[in-house]
Amino acid sequence: KVVRRGKRIVEEVPVLQDLLFVHELKSVLDEVVEQTTTLQYRYIHGAYCKPMTVAEAEMTRFIHAVTSTESPRYYLPGELTPQQCGRQVRIIGGPLCGYEGQLLSIRGSKVKRLIVRLSDVVAAAVEVKPEDIQLL
Repeated sequence: KVVRRGKRIVEEVPVLQDLLFVHELKSVLDEVVEQTTTLQYRYIHGAYCKPMTVAEAEMTRFIHAVTSTESPRYYLPGELTPQQCGRQVRIIGGPLCGYEGQLLSIRGSKVKRLIVRLSDVVAAAVEVKPEDIQLL
């Protein structure tokens, strides 16, 4: 929530405010990036001059997951420790039926959350019902 003109309102803001995801050919984007000084590609860490791309299916899956819950929690690369990445599971019911991944393991938490990753850009932990979880 933010305050605008003295009133508290709910405002949707991008999780990663410095990223712009575009569905276009690189040859077309190259012209736009050259003409706009504030735009640049994000490159894959450890690869020489290879722009980061996200497959359409992966992006659609991520968007579906984070919009399926009212309170997704977002994590940047490196924020999730190996200790927080719990058991490997498959979701067998609800809006995320068919998703596979790891449960977020936070001591004392009563809520079960599935970690859904978007390449090496961001991860989200989304709520799942215990009865919809199948251990792998």
